[in-house]
Amino acid sequence: MSAVLKETQDFHIADLSLAAWGEKEIRIAETEMPGLMAIREEYAASQPLKGARIAGSLHMTIQTAVLIRTLEALGAQVRWASCNIYSTQDHAAAAIASVGTPVFAVKGETLDEYWEYTHRIFEWPGDNHANMILDDGGDATLLLHLGTRAEKDISVLANPGSEEEICLFNAIKGRLARDPQWYSKRLPCILGVTEETTTGVHRLYQMHQEGKLAFPAINVNDSVTKSKFDNLYGCRESLVDGIKRATDVMVAGKIAVIAGYGDVGKGSAQAMRALSAQVWVTEIDPICALQAAMEGYRVVTMDYAAEHGDIFVTCTGNYHVITEEHMLKMKDQAIVCNIGHFDNEIEVAALRKYEWENIKPQVDHVIFPSGRRIILLAEGRLV
Repeated sequence: MSAVLKETQDFHIADLSLAAWGEKEIRIAETEMPGLMAIREEYAASQPLKGARIAGSLHMTIQTAVLIRTLEALGAQVRWASCNIYSTQDHAAAAIASVGTPVFAVKGETLDEYWEYTHRIFEWPGDNHANMILDDGGDATLLLHLGTRAEKDISVLANPGSEEEICLFNAIKGRLARDPQWYSKRLPCILGVTEETTTGVHRLYQMHQEGKLAFPAINVNDSVTKSKFDNLYGCRESLVDGIKRATDVMVAGKIAVIAGYGDVGKGSAQAMRALSAQVWVTEIDPICALQAAMEGYRVVTMDYAAEHGDIFVTCTGNYHVITEEHMLKMKDQAIVCNIGHFDNEIEVAALRKYEWENIKPQVDHVIFPSGRRIILLAEGRLV
């Protein structure tokens, strides 16, 4: 399928022929998601979401496909994009597109494509606009708010601070060139947003405190079934799966450094210990650090751990937890990855000046002048 997004094409995926494979896996996933299936059974007849036009920005995986089908079964109309350039499962996207749901997601999409696809979830047929946002990380919410501000004052786009902001700002400028009121036409139609992840919730609280949040928000992340189950148990399984698929290394005996001991950090530490790694934890919160110590983990600083660790996992939601200076100290072939939502927990931008060697998709050697190299997974994005 063409990599060029056609304006007349109301979906953009990698390969529609993958739909049959996706449908098979969706059926398997439905047995693992009894809560959603029970909701379908109980509420499909009453159509409680009839009239809802949902703009979804969430990892386009098989499990998300089950969610999309559930929303539609309850009466909602949906347009969907992924919230991460690497997380799409192309067969899941194909299965959703094959039955007519507009989906814009390709595994390995560029940042320019990412923001184009995020715009497309707000481009509804006719005079309709989305009235709800289902967000993960806050990018869809950010897009409408920032675009509306840019309509009044283009200088808000003057100083991008990262490669991603450059692409975002350019995408907004492109839309404004075509329609100077593109964002302000859509923002007032939004009745509310649900936000799925810790980082996105922090964004929302900040916007609310600054008086910039234009509609109500539901904090899904802090619901018990999210923070105490997905963050803890989901990450406990997916971290090891990601590292093993990427590197195929033996974890036993290695020093695994877990940066952050919140719910995600707790699950990640448990996963590494279950494989007999020596688990070290870095944590600035004294209570969380004490919890880690009481669980038998060694609590250290990142400055100390950088020289000793074999596997590094960031799960803090904070900026530059692992810096260029830390990575220059690391052992040859140390594995560095992030299981937080955004890619700035690891100072990846500072690594661009060094030699990169791609091993396979989402697995790169970064080679330092000393000859030592680290293995960086997913370019610091969610592993």
